[in-house]
Amino acid sequence: MSASNSKNPSKLRVGDEVLVTSGAHKGEAGTIARFNKDHTRVFVSGVNRVRRHEKPQPALGRPGGIVEKEASIHISNVAYETSKGASRLTYRVGDDGRKVRIALKTGEEIQAGA
Repeated sequence: MSASNSKNPSKLRVGDEVLVTSGAHKGEAGTIARFNKDHTRVFVSGVNRVRRHEKPQPALGRPGGIVEKEASIHISNVAYETSKGASRLTYRVGDDGRKVRIALKTGEEIQAGA
């Protein structure tokens, strides 16, 4: 199954604290705000801010002008942030039979809302 056919090939989720591992914003940290449509790129809060000129759209109530917003970062350039730095994630079946995410570097279980 290719990455484009699956819903989310990554183990990262919206709300996860991530660290940018390469590129112009290497070393910056933030929270995943959303994914793009095919889950190959992420929008990280406070990282990769760009300025765009937008036309006014009165029907939607947008005034237009220069707007600052987050641009996407490829998912391969971010990693889950733990207390010991960036870590990859894996899945394990918990004691109660449910699948849980585990940080490989620290071995800690990642809660669903974290």
